[in-house]
Amino acid sequence: MSRRSTTSPPVPLPARVWGVAGVVGVGALLGMLDSTLVNLAVEAVRDDLRTSLQAVQWIVTGYLIALAVSLPASGWLGARFGHGRVWAVSLAVFVAASALCALAPGVAALVAARVLQGLAAGLMMPAGQAVIGSIAGPGQLGRLFGVLGLVLGVGPAIGPAAGGLLLQAVSWRWLFWLNVPIGVAALVAARRLVPGGARDEHRALDVCGLVLLGVGMPLALYSATDIGTRGVTAVAAAVVVAGLLLTAVFAVRAVSVAAPLIDLRLLRTRAFAAATVTTGFTCAAMYGGLLVLPLYLQLQLGWGSAGTGAALLVMGAGSAVALYVGGVLTDRYGAGPVAAIGAVVLVASTVPFLVPASMPAPVLLAVLVARGVGLAWAQMPATTAAYEAAGAERIGDASTLVNIVQRVGGALGVAGLVVVLSRTAGDHAYVWAFAVLTVLAMSTVVFALILWRNAAIERR
Repeated sequence: MSRRSTTSPPVPLPARVWGVAGVVGVGALLGMLDSTLVNLAVEAVRDDLRTSLQAVQWIVTGYLIALAVSLPASGWLGARFGHGRVWAVSLAVFVAASALCALAPGVAALVAARVLQGLAAGLMMPAGQAVIGSIAGPGQLGRLFGVLGLVLGVGPAIGPAAGGLLLQAVSWRWLFWLNVPIGVAALVAARRLVPGGARDEHRALDVCGLVLLGVGMPLALYSATDIGTRGVTAVAAAVVVAGLLLTAVFAVRAVSVAAPLIDLRLLRTRAFAAATVTTGFTCAAMYGGLLVLPLYLQLQLGWGSAGTGAALLVMGAGSAVALYVGGVLTDRYGAGPVAAIGAVVLVASTVPFLVPASMPAPVLLAVLVARGVGLAWAQMPATTAAYEAAGAERIGDASTLVNIVQRVGGALGVAGLVVVLSRTAGDHAYVWAFAVLTVLAMSTVVFALILWRNAAIERR
């Protein structure tokens, strides 16, 4: 945990640290964009390859499942071979898989290449965060994660527009070819900038833990996502429960074996536990809101798709502007107060939607900007606090745990809100949905305050 004074100015960041963060950020951006851009191309791929929608849908589903399968192994791989090496290899595999996607002669080859992409992406994000956490000194992580979050937030907002233009002008294959020169340039820069990282050649692989979590988490995430897109079914609900049970068995076992796949003893560090749970609730509120808000704007208020997209872009702009400022404040004052303020703003920007009467458009847009600020200031400082509490020697397990909690939180938040919307009739459905989002935001406040308190105790 950082021992800096909470009133000292932020520690200057060397140019090399910015360079490493920039290169790693490029890899993270490619993985993020690929999980969204390909959704635009489903119909174009189906028409070009003359296949069914059910078959081509696996280019999206296969990617997401593969991403969840490889994520649990990222901490062990980073410890065994070095986080920088794992990041570089996963980016190289991602780039090669992108080329295979672009060259795919049929849907089976395309799905196989997308699965390979997903496996690489599942390692690339936590490994990249671990690299940043390992090179940053005390009082530097907030700004680094703020800039990384800015890139990851702006990219998906701009990416679909650029992807739509590519689909109109050339072919869906260029959505994959685009990754190749950018990824190769990042790999070339990484040879000079990104450190390979320390290697622990004696850390054994927990095969049983990998099977439990590598099966349980994809089952839970895929089924929760399926509920979010198709609604609640008995089969999907049963698979979610089975996935969560396997994950729970993994957690119980991990605290009793000598060398677990992920060191859950990290959760005994109060600041880390509070920070990680805070990021989970924030992701649940964020992805749940991204489900509810477009439906509310279009079906309840009668906004068109262009107006809805513009409103969500305004919310994203609020997050983008807030991220770097929040990073500076986090490095200067600590994560606790910034996360707590962000969580309070998130609550304040959700409560107005509980009133059945619609807000005037300018007021609604202002509330959405505030919501974007609240999400940014709640999540980014909490992520920073988790990595600072873990320390450089446990950064791999920390990045894996934080990413798992964020993904599970987001998927369960969406699934829960689908249940609320599907089981509640009429205009009251949105009131109940925003009530759930308010509860999620209030839970974020509680854990952000616990983070603030625990971080203050551990600094003494």
